[in-house]
Amino acid sequence: MKAVVFDLDDTLFDHSGSAERGLRGWVAELGVPPTDELVARWFEIEERVYPAWLAGELTHQGQRRERMRQFLPLLGLTVPTTDAGLDEVFEGYLKLYRGNWVAFPDARPALEVARGNGWRIGVLTNGSTAQQNAKLSAIGLADLVDVVCASESLGVSKPDPLAYQRVCEELGVEPEDALMVGDNLELDVLAARKAGLTARHLDRAAGDTLLQLL
Repeated sequence: MKAVVFDLDDTLFDHSGSAERGLRGWVAELGVPPTDELVARWFEIEERVYPAWLAGELTHQGQRRERMRQFLPLLGLTVPTTDAGLDEVFEGYLKLYRGNWVAFPDARPALEVARGNGWRIGVLTNGSTAQQNAKLSAIGLADLVDVVCASESLGVSKPDPLAYQRVCEELGVEPEDALMVGDNLELDVLAARKAGLTARHLDRAAGDTLLQLL
């Protein structure tokens, strides 16, 4: 093995936890009790709308606006009629989301082990280039990562085989010499294996840790 490629959200970075904490604070600021049902609906909307951006059907900001159009009525609030109004409302959530960014406790130790093994370290993520790099910096992991490949800059997203091949090219290794680790079985494991990488599934609900998978 010459390199390891990590997924970012919910693998190194606690996206779900950060998003839930930010969401609950934001909803409370809007004067609505942040119930578990609202949290669940927020993530359902995210999972429904975000792929439209990855498919090129919406801009990154456009998918944020669409999420506001679908979520604000659940709070009993009026949906702004302009893009600027939607952006302003979303910024309230985004500020609190960013304020709650955190790495999983095992993330930095895992990167340090990989570095100690002499492996090149990459991150392959379906996301905005600027935001994903900002996350790595904010959670204190950027100094241990050699290559960050985000779908926005790649022009392709997981599970496209080109995404895995491109990150290997950036790392200077062949796919068969790289290990992919991530929480999404389809995107981080099955598709990575089809692209020629070794891949291991991180199932945190089952008690998996990154260190166990290296």
